[in-house]
Amino acid sequence: MEIERKYLVKELPKNLEQYPCKHIEQGYLNTDPVVRIRRTDDRYTLTYKGSGLMVREEYNLPLNAESFLHMKGKIDGILIEKYRYLIPFEKYTIELDIFEGELAPLQLAEVEFESEDEANAFVPPAWFGEDVTFSTKYHNSTLSQRG
Repeated sequence: MEIERKYLVKELPKNLEQYPCKHIEQGYLNTDPVVRIRRTDDRYTLTYKGSGLMVREEYNLPLNAESFLHMKGKIDGILIEKYRYLIPFEKYTIELDIFEGELAPLQLAEVEFESEDEANAFVPPAWFGEDVTFSTKYHNSTLSQRG
């Protein structure tokens, strides 16, 4: 089960280069239900996500590079490319995504939680913008269809 909140970004945090960063490519084989392939640096996964906004099922399976490349040619929509920074905040890790290519200059921040109560009680840092958790417009699967 995945429980997360998602926000637009008002301004980037200072000294962004001090945080770990990953390069991500992801595409969608299907958007309802969501079936995604992803390359994070040299790690490959196939993900199924159930319906929902703040809370939804998520299952990840490992892929190899060959399988990823084979399926990459079959994605529906655009290939999403982004840089993900991992920023500590209180007891959480903020995943800050800075999109490249067709989705630039979009910036989104996500935070995952152990429970719905914890997610509902979360107070974001000042550099976060609008809470878009309950908008499907900012799901990556929806963004992939904008190409």
